[in-house]
Amino acid sequence: MATSTPFSSQHSSNLLQLPLHSPQFRLILAGISLSRSKCDLSRKLLLFQQQRSWDPLRPVAAKEVGIRCFPEPAEESERAGEVILDKIVDDVAGNSVTVEDAIGQDFSNGSQRIPVSGDSLSLGIREPVYEVVEVRSNAVVSTRKINRRHLLKSSGLRPRDIRSVDPSLWLTNSMPSLLVREYAILLNLGSLRAIAMQERVLIFNYNRKGGKAFIDTLLPRLNPKNMNGGPSMPFVLEVVEAALHSRIQRLEKLLMGLEPRVQGLLEVLPNRLTADVLEELRISKQQLVELGSKAGALKQMLLDILEDTHEIRQICIMGRNCTLAKNDEMECPVPLEKETADEEEEEIEMLLENYLQRCESCHGQSERLLDSAREMEDSIAVNLSSRRLEVSRVELLLQVGALCVGVGALIAGIFGMNLRSYLEEQVFAFWITTGGIFFGAVVGFFLMYLYLRKKKIL
Repeated sequence: MATSTPFSSQHSSNLLQLPLHSPQFRLILAGISLSRSKCDLSRKLLLFQQQRSWDPLRPVAAKEVGIRCFPEPAEESERAGEVILDKIVDDVAGNSVTVEDAIGQDFSNGSQRIPVSGDSLSLGIREPVYEVVEVRSNAVVSTRKINRRHLLKSSGLRPRDIRSVDPSLWLTNSMPSLLVREYAILLNLGSLRAIAMQERVLIFNYNRKGGKAFIDTLLPRLNPKNMNGGPSMPFVLEVVEAALHSRIQRLEKLLMGLEPRVQGLLEVLPNRLTADVLEELRISKQQLVELGSKAGALKQMLLDILEDTHEIRQICIMGRNCTLAKNDEMECPVPLEKETADEEEEEIEMLLENYLQRCESCHGQSERLLDSAREMEDSIAVNLSSRRLEVSRVELLLQVGALCVGVGALIAGIFGMNLRSYLEEQVFAFWITTGGIFFGAVVGFFLMYLYLRKKKIL
């Protein structure tokens, strides 16, 4: 016979009395034990979080903190701990494992961590990874993949600086630019996108024409055998010169291919107006417009750099223990570095002036060819207009002749109405009528012609 637990008489009316071996009593005991395990586990979790946040180089005495278990914690750290706590309790209840085993399974693994306040939230955005070609100052070339965060840390750049060389933004960043930062130079010259640092350069879109031309121009400059015993420039200046040289050389090659073709069209077109020749002239003119736009944008970029002394001197102090004062004067603790920086400033200005002259020459020649093509189009338009005028005069003469003949046909139609006019009985009536019609048509035509000439319509 089942016996009940003894209770005091004053509280027995408010308590639920169940047999010891009943399933309801066992369920209550399991809930109480599970609540205690949950409180103990939450206390261990808090101690574990405090240990993760401690500095490993400075031992700190840990104090046991009392924890109260609430059904819905308010703070984020408790909410995050409760999520893991529920998972461990489910493992304990479903898999018949101990609490210590569940803690070891969830927290001994290095790939899993407790989300605490201060950790970065994962928004589900994939970080961009760039595939670049890295060229070092010793002419060692390698292909590597680098993510955006590592690129910013290694180059000392800001996220907004990467926009000018980001290959995914080539439609919005089509204008050439040369941005000088404290530890790097960003190059955006057409299809060439690169970041030049003190001992290496990262090249984006290395499979395109601009990237290939830049690599082919840079590598021979880094070879010690090609220096001919002369002093070598700093690596950053070598990269900048190679980028400008490859870009302007491509523009010059394009101009050299267009110039003879346009000259040939200018010689042929006045006497040969065909659809194929006119289409070739249109394509050549479109290429000249594109070439002039690229050369003009590059020319404006070089002019802006030459007018900005701050950027030129910032290139000079890159990699040196020098600073720029408020008046853009270079201050170096070692006089020799100051002298070397001044010499490099003059060399950079001469370098930019040289490429500016080549760019202006290319731009000016393309503009002259474009003006010649436009003048030829104007002459073609005038020629076609004169031909259309001649055709219009012939059409007008034909219309006047048709009018005169139509009047004669009207007279002939009147006589063909099968009505008696008593002219049928005359022998010469037919010949007189026919001659009168022809004579009237000719007279009417000449009268209309003289009238149109007088009004200067013909």
